[in-house]
Amino acid sequence: MLRESRGLSQEKLAERADITYQYLSAIENGKENFTVGVLESIANALEIDIPAFIEKAYSNDIRIPVVKPEYFIRDAALPRNLTMARVAAALNETHRVVRFINSKLIKISGRPLPSYIQANNFSGIVSNILCDSFSRLTPYRHNHDQRYPDLAHKAGEGKTLAGLEVKSTIRPGKGGESHNGHSGWHVIACFNLNKDNGDILFVHVMFAELIGHGRRNADWKYVGSRVNAKPGSQRTETYTTTPAGTAKLRHGTVYLDTSLIDISRWRTDTSRSTPPQSPFSKRHS
Repeated sequence: MLRESRGLSQEKLAERADITYQYLSAIENGKENFTVGVLESIANALEIDIPAFIEKAYSNDIRIPVVKPEYFIRDAALPRNLTMARVAAALNETHRVVRFINSKLIKISGRPLPSYIQANNFSGIVSNILCDSFSRLTPYRHNHDQRYPDLAHKAGEGKTLAGLEVKSTIRPGKGGESHNGHSGWHVIACFNLNKDNGDILFVHVMFAELIGHGRRNADWKYVGSRVNAKPGSQRTETYTTTPAGTAKLRHGTVYLDTSLIDISRWRTDTSRSTPPQSPFSKRHS
């Protein structure tokens, strides 16, 4: 959208064009007609002439966000038979599905999905879509509803070669949260959110094989079950990664968009050696 390419919110553009935010939103979503005078006001606010504005209006030049190949850490460790190309395909497919959902909602109501639900619920939906993208585009397929892990890579006769638990968050570098704190491979995919149109862009992706709670040198700690004061709902996560577990995830970074994220001030556990492929290693500093 031309407005977004100019870095303008609907509120800001409406203010510049001297129309209401609600009217502009309705125009953008095809719910209101407009006069030539209004069209001219919007074009002036966007600093574009009317012929070019009309041409832009009838073209779909809003590209779906994609991850950038140069930000993958090529020698990062991945679960068995999972490649960087397959990870990139799953991430980009998730971008595409989220765009599709939001575009349909915006046409109907003028609002994208994140405006309807709490941030943690939206992250849960992104996790589910990413999990499905992995299942369709990689050897890691849906395991079973409500059963750990989310995805499993199976050999003949039902033998599981590896499992993968999938989580997403808007907080880059965030440690893990889990219902169970099991051992195995975990992926945490961190994304930026465009609040205007609901698009997401993955900016930091971590993979790590974590040691389960109760085992020696466990990477998970039990934190119990608490009730949120607001809105009073039961907290679902009962395990979080220890400092060492969080460090494993950060050292296991597979994708890091350094144009958007600065990790220089992140703290990480130094009790274990830093692998050479880690973004915290001297080779990547």
